[in-house]
Amino acid sequence: MTSTDHAPSRITAPPPGPPAGCSRVGEGETLRFVDLPGGSLAVRARPSAEGRSLPPALYVHGLGGSSQNWSPLMAELTGAVDGEAVDLPGFGDSPPPEDGRYSLSAHSRAVIRYLDASDRGPVHLLGNSMGGAVATRVAALRPDLVRTLTLVSPALPELRPQRSALPTGLLALPGTIRLFRHATRDWTPHDRVRGLLGLCYGDPSRVSPEAVELAAAEFARRLALPHFWDSLARSARGVVDAYTVGGQHALWRQASRVLAPTLLVYGRRDRLVSFRMARKACRTFPDSRLLTLPEAGHVAMLEYPDVVADAFRRLAAESERAGVEATRGTP
Repeated sequence: MTSTDHAPSRITAPPPGPPAGCSRVGEGETLRFVDLPGGSLAVRARPSAEGRSLPPALYVHGLGGSSQNWSPLMAELTGAVDGEAVDLPGFGDSPPPEDGRYSLSAHSRAVIRYLDASDRGPVHLLGNSMGGAVATRVAALRPDLVRTLTLVSPALPELRPQRSALPTGLLALPGTIRLFRHATRDWTPHDRVRGLLGLCYGDPSRVSPEAVELAAAEFARRLALPHFWDSLARSARGVVDAYTVGGQHALWRQASRVLAPTLLVYGRRDRLVSFRMARKACRTFPDSRLLTLPEAGHVAMLEYPDVVADAFRRLAAESERAGVEATRGTP
């Protein structure tokens, strides 16, 4: 996969603010749209209040998620990085891709196009679930764009997935979305949110009533988008298809070629990505360290953002020290 199908256009000025009907923008955050070859991306940012120049970071969400999934961690890391989170094509506030492609490679191209156009690289790249697989592919293909890699429950191929993860995989099958929509036609947004919390969180009771209300409102907004179900089904199919690819483009093969220092974050209560995959990931990523969270599920950056932030700061500090030592050692 090349970095882009066309030469990327440089982002020379901030695009206009988000139009009405977009997702909620939290205090201290901004949301803007960036036009790139192949489509537009919504980018959520949390600039430093002090206006200091900070190392850039880019966050990539998982299947069915959005840039909002990173808001708690972005807040924790204010003052440490200049953080931006993208909505992948067809998710959050980003429109569907112009070519209709939702493969893992297509999502990776979108991230690479943005990094090339914004000229922010190398960045601290963070990804969750499907976004972790996307980030792995980006780091393998374009090491010049990535200074560190942080993966929270990355969706890398499993030979024996957990039973609780099978319904998500079934979304990739033709006709499944139609059946699911019919079976859940009477569900309210609150019903859907409660189901997702039970699947993604190690302890759903940790989520405040206020957060549940905000999530339900956001779910209702997304359900009204004409491309919502299509982007979900096609992206699920893209993940499953990527699991079957062999050779140089196999995800585990690409993981073994990642040069960036890598932080792996796994929750022992994860119902979507087996905790047993942590051991394989540690063996495969050449320069890796592991953060295990006994009570966390699939979205540790939402469940324990302070703990994940502390681990990330240690990774970034190690990377910075290594860079300084390498510079000093240069004749």
